[in-house]
Amino acid sequence: MASFVIEGGHRLSGEIHPQGAKNEVLQIICATLLTAEEVTVNNIPDILDVNNLIQLMREMGVTVAKEGVDTYSFKAENVDLAYLESDEFLKKCSSLRGSVMLIGPMVARFGKALISKPGGDKIGRRRLDTHFVGIQNLGADFRYDELRGIYEITADRLQGSYMLLDEASVTGTANILMAAVLAKGTTTIENAAAEPEICDLADFLRKMGAEITGDGTDTIVIQGQKRLHGATHNVISDPIEAGTFMTAAAITGGDI
Repeated sequence: MASFVIEGGHRLSGEIHPQGAKNEVLQIICATLLTAEEVTVNNIPDILDVNNLIQLMREMGVTVAKEGVDTYSFKAENVDLAYLESDEFLKKCSSLRGSVMLIGPMVARFGKALISKPGGDKIGRRRLDTHFVGIQNLGADFRYDELRGIYEITADRLQGSYMLLDEASVTGTANILMAAVLAKGTTTIENAAAEPEICDLADFLRKMGAEITGDGTDTIVIQGQKRLHGATHNVISDPIEAGTFMTAAAITGGDI
């Protein structure tokens, strides 16, 4: 087993640039499905979960190009809807926790999404009720296929709705937010997550033409649009990484 050997007692100094927040990047990449136009995303970290999602987007038919060290462009103009029903796609979703955030954009734009139970880190109970109930509140139908072990979500066009979330789930709020931006009418989300990741996602969606207010509070209001357009966005840096270095500087009397 690999190990780290740390010799304490040294003052830390220097300059760092925290990488993009992983969970936020996963949301942003999924949100690029909401438009057929090109979207450019900066500050994407080079880590396995993110790289796997980017590869999955390519296999879905999204045109993906690496424009720089941490910059990618996405153009979801010709998404292969038949591939989204394949066993290969669903198997890959099952190994990638972030794939659950494909549901909102796919149902909102294409009227259908299939998803297997997503995997990810084993850090306790991580239920999907908030995602499913929230998108059902927008008018989507959910069906569980026991034979294939997958969820099938369909909707002609989502309809704006009032909803009170049973928990302030960050990814649940993000999924509902991504679905609601293309729903007809007004959506109000009470007990919404107020984390920086939600604010950054809302900023990105506004650049694409969405009308969103209240992000950063527990009440978010979305006025649905008929379509969204391309945009360029810089993903926020990882607050946990930044906080870790801040703490390390403080406890060593350092200067970072």
